[in-house]
Formats: sequence, C-alpha cells, structure tokens
Amino acid sequence: MMRWSNPLVSAVATPPVAAAQGWIRGRSFPEEKPLLDLAQAVPSYLPAEALRRRVAEAANEPETSLYSDILGAAALRARFARHLSGEYAARVEAGNVAITSGCNQAYCVAVCALAGPGDEVILPVPYYFNHDMWLRMQGIVPVYLPFDPRHPGRLRLDALREALTPRTRALVLVSPANPTGAEYPSADIEAAHEMLRGRGASLVIDETYKDFRAGSGPPHMLMASGAHQDAGLVQLFSFSKAYSMAGYRVGAIACNAGLLAEIEKLLDCVAICPARISQAAALFALEHLNEWREAKSRLMRERVGLLREHFARSNLGYQLVSCGAYFAYVRHPFGGTASLEVARRLADRQNILCLPGSFFGPGQDDYLRFAFANVESDCFEALIDRLRASQSEG
Repeated sequence: MMRWSNPLVSAVATPPVAAAQGWIRGRSFPEEKPLLDLAQAVPSYLPAEALRRRVAEAANEPETSLYSDILGAAALRARFARHLSGEYAARVEAGNVAITSGCNQAYCVAVCALAGPGDEVILPVPYYFNHDMWLRMQGIVPVYLPFDPRHPGRLRLDALREALTPRTRALVLVSPANPTGAEYPSADIEAAHEMLRGRGASLVIDETYKDFRAGSGPPHMLMASGAHQDAGLVQLFSFSKAYSMAGYRVGAIACNAGLLAEIEKLLDCVAICPARISQAAALFALEHLNEWREAKSRLMRERVGLLREHFARSNLGYQLVSCGAYFAYVRHPFGGTASLEVARRLADRQNILCLPGSFFGPGQDDYLRFAFANVESDCFEALIDRLRASQSEG
C-alpha cells in the first residue's frame, strides 16, 4: 500500500479545540439557555480601541506590505527587550529576542532547535496539548511527570530527577499553567533549571499568561541572574492574552544569542517573518497600553476570585482542583466515566462547551478544563446551575 502522509503526523489526534467545536457545529441555542463556550482560551473583550486605530493606520503605511527581519522588526525586538528587563529585573538585549507568529510557533522552533528525533523532552501532566502534539510529530519522545491534584502548583522535583536521562534535551513548563491555571513557585522553577543545566538540558518556560498571575514582581529570578545568556533557559511569550490579540498571532522568544541563530534558520523556513501589521500592533501595545493591560489583569483576577466563591458555596459534586489565569481545572463527579463522555454530555444537554481532561495527558479522565476568560463573570451562576443539573443526568 502506498503511503501518502507522514506517519508521525497521522498518529497525532485531531486538534483538540477543533474537535470540541465540532460537537456543536450546526446547532442553534435557545435564548433562555445560550451556549457557554469555555473551550478555547480567548479573552471575552476586544483589543483596546487605540490599538485598533493604530492597526488601521498601519495598513496604509508602505512598509507594512514588506518583510521585516526574520527575527522581527528591530524596534519591536528592542522595545520587548526593555519590557522584559523591567518585568524580570534583568538586563535583556534585543539580541536575546525573537518575535514570532504566536507563542505556538515560538515553542515549535525552540524545541526543534534543541531536540531531534529520538531525543526526550519532559512535560508535567496535565500538559498543554499542542506541546505534546508537536513533540510527537517531530519524533521527539515526550516523558511525563505525574500530576498531584493535592498540589497542582508544585513541580515534582523528585520525579524530574528520576526522569532525566542522557537523551533529555529539555523540560517544558507553562506558568501560569494551561490547563490548571496554577503557578509554579519561583523556587521550583529555579531548582529545575539548575538540575537541568547540570545535565546539559534546557528549561523551556512558556509564560503566555504571565500578566495574569496572582502576585506581582518577577515570577522567578533566572533572567535576573543572566540565565538567558546561556543555552539553559528559553522563555516563550505571547501578546495574545495580555492585549487580546489572539488573531494577530504575535509571540516572542528570549534566549541565548547562539541558540537564537539556530532558531532564525527555522523561522526563515517556516514563515520568513511575523506579519508586519501585527508587529506594529504589538509595538503600540508595549508603548501605550500598560494601564489597559493592568486593568484587564485585575479584571481576570476578579473573575478567578468570583469563580472560586461560586464553587465554594455551591455544594456541587464538581470539585475545583485549581483555578488561575484563564483556567479552572475541575474534577467531575462521575468516577469511572471517561472525561470525553462527560464533556460531550455537557455540550449536548447543558450547552456547556469545555475540554475533557484526557486531552491534557494520561491519567486525566477525572477532570475537565473550563477556559472562563471567554465569558463574563455574570455567566458563572448559570454555569454552576447547569453543572448542578448535569449531576442528575449521569
């Protein structure tokens, strides 16, 4: 039989969010019970009006139709380096920064610069599913750290030590985490980096949700200590959440200049450069929208608090295991029932679209992920009511 596709790609499941959206495709929802779409992490509000005006202006500028440098426009790289220097109490240069077409692209090229077929990359479970998908499609072996639901925000350093082998090339963290919303303590992050560095492996940390942390100040001191100047630290970022620019597709990498030269080769082959109009939007956001960003960060922290209150006083069978940034990770009350079945049932009967825990790794069938940033907080009461109603349908 002739082979028409790459078996590594064929072995990976359909993109999870697209699969979930397929459950409701073609349906209409009554006014008294509208869809609560909690599947994909997208802010419920538009970008700032001033940013939208800047994009309209940029569309008429001649340079917008041209390529930028492969690693991004010089002005944006320099401005983002200053942003990181302030956020992390560090000295970050433009030569440490690449602008990418979203954080997913940043992750993909960073991993390909660090690892190849047969190498190992460690992922704590539950993981962000695109991270696992990309490893498998590249022939890189994912190695999983187990999940402790009693301490969802702690990194299992003992398990990490045991997972390290001569083939380990990196550990990937997302903090605050997708899907749990939990934040890793700075001590855990720094200890993991030291452990990996001693074995010639890198820490890749995706900080897409850094602006939605519970506290203030640097999330860790690795950049302040200059760790981004060697190959042991790769930090990934996104403009999608902080500035509600998901469709603009702008992300960034901060790392050692030598590794960035390898990443540049990959970026040139994949997209040549990020879209100029999106880079103009990102530069405007960094220069003019700090107060707007901080206000939206406060708004999301308020939603976290409200959702916790709703679960605490609801006496539900659904248990809130972890909540933060954009996400609630919830243990459903139907032990022994696959999370995919539970999620499908919620979509079919309660008009709640969420993702099953099985999308986020092995051993996660007791859980569901709710991306609550998609809806206004006045929808939380309806969510709780519908979850309560679903308990009698199991």
